[in-house]
This record gives sequence, structure tokens and C-alpha cells, in this order.
Amino acid sequence: MLHIKFPVISRTKALEDKIDIFHDMLIEAAITFRHSIKIFLNNDHSEYKKINKKIKNIENQADQLRRDIENDLYSQNLLPNLQADILQLIESLDKINNQIDDVIYKFYIEQPYIPTKFHFKLIELCDQVANCVENMAIASRAFFKNHNTVRDYSYKVYILEQESDQTYNDIKKAIFNSDMELANKLQLDLLTTEVADIADIAEDCADEILIFTLKRDI
Repeated sequence: MLHIKFPVISRTKALEDKIDIFHDMLIEAAITFRHSIKIFLNNDHSEYKKINKKIKNIENQADQLRRDIENDLYSQNLLPNLQADILQLIESLDKINNQIDDVIYKFYIEQPYIPTKFHFKLIELCDQVANCVENMAIASRAFFKNHNTVRDYSYKVYILEQESDQTYNDIKKAIFNSDMELANKLQLDLLTTEVADIADIAEDCADEILIFTLKRDI
């Protein structure tokens, strides 16, 4: 049950459950993303097709849940002073799901050639990005349950985003120092950039949630 300070939302069990499930979906998307790159690099096309379908289902369900949360807040006139903050937070988190879906789909459609020497760093980048998203989901859940821990998990998001930036830069340099064809370099660089963008979106969410938490404490 949510332990948010406002009694109206604490009495709305259905809304509480939807917000919890939304965070669960974000974590599931991060875990799916982490697995996806390993499956892709193993050239398991059949399994990757299943991953692509799975993340699409998660993204669609999360979109529907976001709309349900929005409708509940407005139709029941819950938390009129906080509606905008909660909706902005949910919409920002949903952008992470959308970006994960886009990246997995692009790998599925484009089937980029990725030399073995890039595998380790690319897996490392995806792990950092997935960890960043998971900690963002925990920080957001804490906003509703125990906002005293929001800062701790948000800080983890910042650290992981910085680590992913460094890994991304290492990969970018290695790509353009390689002997691949220019078209292959540009394709792999663009896809790697979109992977790193997931962490950037999570960092933006961390900024928002810290502001919302400060507003609650005033």
C-alpha cells in the first residue's frame, strides 16, 4: 500500500495498484532490455523475435496503464494540487519504456553487424543502462511509499548515467577507429547512441522526481 501523505490517494486502492504495476512494468522492461543484447549478439534470431514481441507488449500495456492512471486522477478529481506532477512523472517514465521498445525494435529490423571486439563493451553499456532504469523505477516508487529514499536512488541513477556515458564514449571512439565500412560505423554509432539515450531519459526523470519530492516536503 502506498504511504503517500495524502489520504485521498491512500484510500484509492485501485489507483495504488495501477501505479505499483506501472513501476513493475518499467523494471520488467529494463530486465528484458538487459537480456536482449546478449541474445542478439548470440545470433539467436528466433529468441530475439520473442524478445521484440515481449517488449512491445510491455510498452503497450504501460501506455494503457498510463492512460488509466490519468483518467482515474481526473475523473475522481484526486490530488488537484499534485495531479500535474504525478502525471508528468508517469509520462516521463513511460518515455523510458518507449525508448527501450524503439531500440530493441531497431536492432531487430536493422540487424547491424557488430564485430566481436565490441561485444563486451556493448553488453557493459546495456547493463549500466538497465541498472539506471531499475533504480529510476525504485526512486519513483519511493516517491509514493517512502520519499526519504528518493534522493538515494536518484543519486544512483546519476552515477549510472555517468558510467554509461563513459562506456558509450569508449565504444564511439572504438567504432570510428575500426576498419569497418563507414556505413557500418554510422549505423552502429547511431544505435549505440540510442541505447545511451535511455539512461539520459532516466536521468531527466530523476531530476523531475527530486523537484516533486522537494515540493512535497515544503
